[in-house]
Amino acid sequence: MTTPARIDVVVPAHDEQDRIAACLAALGAARDRLAAERPDVEVSVTVVLDGCTDDTAAVVDGFAVDVVTTAHVGVGRARALGAAQAVRDHPADAAQRWLAHTDADSRVPTGWLVQQADALRSGAHVLVGAVVPDPDDLDPVVLARWTRAHPPGAALGHVHGANLGVLAAAYLALGGFDPVPEHEDVRLVERARATGFRVDATVDLPVVTSGRFAGRTPGGYAEHLRQQYGDAS
Repeated sequence: MTTPARIDVVVPAHDEQDRIAACLAALGAARDRLAAERPDVEVSVTVVLDGCTDDTAAVVDGFAVDVVTTAHVGVGRARALGAAQAVRDHPADAAQRWLAHTDADSRVPTGWLVQQADALRSGAHVLVGAVVPDPDDLDPVVLARWTRAHPPGAALGHVHGANLGVLAAAYLALGGFDPVPEHEDVRLVERARATGFRVDATVDLPVVTSGRFAGRTPGGYAEHLRQQYGDAS
């Protein structure tokens, strides 16, 4: 009997009441596509409410997702807690289980979960995906700067927690995400490469993430945008 494949999506959220509904709606559309194209793959979504002080929890309550609530522990620890909870709540073979990660201020494309399922089936241990800033968040001058700096393929190999997948068996072997306030995604991928795990990278199906300049971590994507592309002046 073939062991069914499984994808557990983990979404850390700290005070994202204005963006998480769009995030979860996009994941819902991706689940529908997965069910249609890969009906043998099970999937769940776990949202980690990381010390939220706004109405994020109330928004999340309107969606069919699992929820972990914690004091504010930071994105690295939150991702790890979400992954651990998903593994506990939904027993599965770690060799057939995929942990897919995105962020609460991000929207995955409809085919994203199919892409993650195909990475699992292909024998990859890690899939590093691309992100693009939401153009509605950027001044046209800043957006033009970003676009000039990102010709096709330019983002290949960059690591973003908003678009990252990892085989559960590899994740456990690597010790999971470090409990750090940022760059837990980069550190995990560096360990995977150093250990000899197969790390695939793709710019297909990028995740749209917030183009805000004030983010939830001091050196995350928001700070990268601010430093690299500046304001509209």
